[in-house]
Amino acid sequence: MSIGKNKLIKIFDGIISYILIITTISIAWILFRILNRTKIYGLENIPHKKNLLLLPNHLTMIDSFLVGTSAFYPEVITKPWLIPWSPAAEENFFNNPFLAWLSAKWKAIPVKRGRKDLEVLNRMIEILPEGTMINFPEGTRSRTGKLGNGRPGVGKLIYDAKPTVIPARIYGMDKVLPIGSYFPRIFKKISVVFGKPIDFSSFYSLPDEKETWLSISKKVMESIAELRPEEKHREFSVKASEERNF
Repeated sequence: MSIGKNKLIKIFDGIISYILIITTISIAWILFRILNRTKIYGLENIPHKKNLLLLPNHLTMIDSFLVGTSAFYPEVITKPWLIPWSPAAEENFFNNPFLAWLSAKWKAIPVKRGRKDLEVLNRMIEILPEGTMINFPEGTRSRTGKLGNGRPGVGKLIYDAKPTVIPARIYGMDKVLPIGSYFPRIFKKISVVFGKPIDFSSFYSLPDEKETWLSISKKVMESIAELRPEEKHREFSVKASEERNF
């Protein structure tokens, strides 16, 4: 009897999670593509498959929502496994019971900023092959808009999970939600550029050590630095088949 009850609870919890995530994604879509003008480049570079890792630069606390909706909406409605996992600062997204519950439903992974958390890293390595993930290789938001250095953790994640890695670069989000602001601004211009998959095959034969992980993360940041909206990426638009401005 208890087994059947637990199964029903699990099914109900899954339904609630799905509804909550789709509602949140839809709200994010409205914020980024209607209330603000978002241009997306390079969507053709993103395969819809498991063990997929999107690595953008980091400007605001809501970057993962922008990247997730840009990459997977509306396909995620019928393919919920595309909903990406994403690390989130524990002090921002898990600082009270209700927000912690919401964040868990959003597939956020609590991370203690400034600490080396091997347990969290091992969890990411374990779950990435079963789905998709957004990770910020810099490990923290940029206060100047400039790219920082990649952390060794993302290199270790790539080394162990061997995912398909898509670099991404965000422009303009610092105007939408400046550091210190709690409410997003509207009528701003945003660009999201997705690059081609990065080939790390030459790194996998190297020793499993920090130097190798740093070399991998350095290549990630170099790939992100090369991404520009003006490059020859296909731009998607709702107004025309060749160009769509959101």
